[in-house]
Amino acid sequence: MPRTARRKSENGLYHVMLRGINQQQIFHDNEDNEKFLAVLKECKKVSEFELHAYCLMGNHVHLLLRTGKEELEQIFKRIGVRYVYWYNWKYKRTGHLFQDRYKSEPVENDEYYFTVLRYIHQNPIRRESANH
Repeated sequence: MPRTARRKSENGLYHVMLRGINQQQIFHDNEDNEKFLAVLKECKKVSEFELHAYCLMGNHVHLLLRTGKEELEQIFKRIGVRYVYWYNWKYKRTGHLFQDRYKSEPVENDEYYFTVLRYIHQNPIRRESANH
């Protein structure tokens, strides 16, 4: 069955989520978090996207971003290749790290923008309270 086409944002703003394959951890320690943020910074320079918010959660990532000179697909290809290459080297493993392709939702109005922004910033708090 063919994949459904992604919904394009008219203003280039997206809520994007990356999950670890089989819900596995993609961030084990602070070095992993720092490397992912460094990759984001490198890719931001090349792709010229705006990063509005992010949240790194053990087995997944949430980003709120506006595309720049490159499309979302190219941005996440860059991010994925760079981080996975480093991650596989560090943990002496091979293969995929992320589950399927990234998920993205267009953010077309201010109300949804602020809903996504709150969701991303409160994700660690909700996760922590669910574990207690």
